[in-house]
Amino acid sequence: MSRRAIANPLALAVLSCLWERPMYPYEITTTLRERGKEDSIRLNFGSLYAVIKSLEKHGFIEEARFEREGNRPERTVYEITAAGRVETTDWLRDLLERPAKEYPSIEAGLSLMAILPPQEVAGLLRTRAESLTADLDERGRLAESPGVAGLPEIFTVEFDYKLALLRAERDFIAALADRLDKGEVGGQDVWARMHELLAQGRPADEVQALLAPHLPGEAATGTHE
Repeated sequence: MSRRAIANPLALAVLSCLWERPMYPYEITTTLRERGKEDSIRLNFGSLYAVIKSLEKHGFIEEARFEREGNRPERTVYEITAAGRVETTDWLRDLLERPAKEYPSIEAGLSLMAILPPQEVAGLLRTRAESLTADLDERGRLAESPGVAGLPEIFTVEFDYKLALLRAERDFIAALADRLDKGEVGGQDVWARMHELLAQGRPADEVQALLAPHLPGEAATGTHE
């Protein structure tokens, strides 16, 4: 079976919980939240049931028993199957070994930023860098809290990874904003001139003529329409 059918990382989180022991759905959610996994895996109780049904459909988990406490509704306890254990370890090996193309929203924003004037982009990026710094400070305080500071690294490695990513993004974004303020970004003069023409209400073909030599496809062919 193609893993695309259960590609949701929440499915792997469910399998990892049941790999330890049988649990009922609410217990799975509570366990993941207590371990801080919602920072790296999107947890949604409604989605959880859909994921559980998909895993059950594909034979990776199954109903183990039904429980009832007092007057509460009956709840289903699930357990992992032999096929589920194989899927869990294979999937995890895949995630750790093979880089996958991801599509962060900031990457999309940077790829299209020329739609806005350079100085506006610089201001927006500076605000983003400040937000990232605030996030890093908050996470730094959390890392020093009693509930986290004493944990072995094996239980905080994704937290450390997230910190490293945030620092790298903050530093890159802040540096890019500084370079925009100084007019040091390659092609910024053409970018700025394009927005000057647009602000003057100049015709689209004049703006396009300015850009054409600098666009990858048209620069290679030497033509533009």
